[in-house]
Amino acid sequence: MNKTSLIFKHEFTTMIRRTGFIIMTVAIPLVGLIVIGGGQIFSNLTGAKLPAEVVKVGYVDQASIISGHQDQGNFTFVNFDSTGTANQAIRDKEIEEYIVIPADYLAKGTVGHVTVNRELQPSADKVQAATDFLLDNLLSADVPPDVLARAKAPINVSSVIIDPNTGLPAENQGGAVAVVLPYFFSILLVLAIFTSSGYLLQGLAEEKENRIMEVLLSSVSARELITGKVLGLGAAGLLQMSIWLISARFLANLASTNFSDILGALEVTTTFVILGLSYFILGYLLYAIIMAAVGSIASSMRESQQLATVFSLMAVSPLWGLVFLIENPNHPVAIALTLFPFTSPITTMIRIGSTDVPFWQIGTSMAIMAATIVGLLFLSAKIFRTFLLMTGKTPKLGEIFRMLKEA
Repeated sequence: MNKTSLIFKHEFTTMIRRTGFIIMTVAIPLVGLIVIGGGQIFSNLTGAKLPAEVVKVGYVDQASIISGHQDQGNFTFVNFDSTGTANQAIRDKEIEEYIVIPADYLAKGTVGHVTVNRELQPSADKVQAATDFLLDNLLSADVPPDVLARAKAPINVSSVIIDPNTGLPAENQGGAVAVVLPYFFSILLVLAIFTSSGYLLQGLAEEKENRIMEVLLSSVSARELITGKVLGLGAAGLLQMSIWLISARFLANLASTNFSDILGALEVTTTFVILGLSYFILGYLLYAIIMAAVGSIASSMRESQQLATVFSLMAVSPLWGLVFLIENPNHPVAIALTLFPFTSPITTMIRIGSTDVPFWQIGTSMAIMAATIVGLLFLSAKIFRTFLLMTGKTPKLGEIFRMLKEA
């Protein structure tokens, strides 16, 4: 067994035995299972709903249009002859609010609202009850009941996406549910990438700070050391991501079965799994190489973490514009973030839930990431050889460029 394989095996086994790694790997699927199971239990417990509390709302009919229909769901509208008597009812705590239907209501549609509660506007259910109350009184004498019911709820949109090639409903119907899975997976992708690359950074920084690196490099080359570390930690991260994706398929089926009325058909497709694992591998290699370079330049663990924060913020930056990416998945900015290697993994996974990302964009983004990884690998190897054994003060940016030029 060569030295790279030995380092790979050591890093992989050490990583998968870490308490934090085990907890994180198991906790994510377990939390999902608890949330789904708890939601199902709560749904069953609340299946037999208790009668809603009746809310009394006063009204003053100055337009003389109210003839009945005072009961609207759990709201009961109580008639008062004037605002004076309604105000007295408030003082007597018979009601907490009332509406005033002015004499010119039919011309202007304005309704007054008087309440003792501080609120920016009446609640949606209260407004709906008042709307139904007025519609019943305005139309019930001349409109059939089914037409009146439709007037209260005139539209219920149900969109269907058609495949332009077949003319049949497409497999991915999109919607808010389709965004949920890519969003949460993007967060998991960030966690997996930076957990693995973070351990690489921590290990290099500690070995350099404690002078263990000098002992290691007396037995192995810098190339063998960094290759074994990157691949070993990457394999552990890939194992973690695979467990999450396999669990996600099971949890998605379970959630769709138990909450089909809310979530509909929530499905983790094979394509999604392949793309997720592919972007994890590319994203990890990209940031692991950067972390290796940072770890070799910095003189202490604290400085390594500070330098690494810059790249971490770059990776999660697409999440800051999550709403924009969801609402404008084909905007030039979204495409640019997809092609930019440092934001490509997260942006692409978010866009997948909102639109059909063209194959050329996915292929191009992966190709650019691969090319960036190769370029950074050569640069990182040079940095690694030049700065790995340097201790003391962290070199300034100008010194780094000068020493790399001379190396």
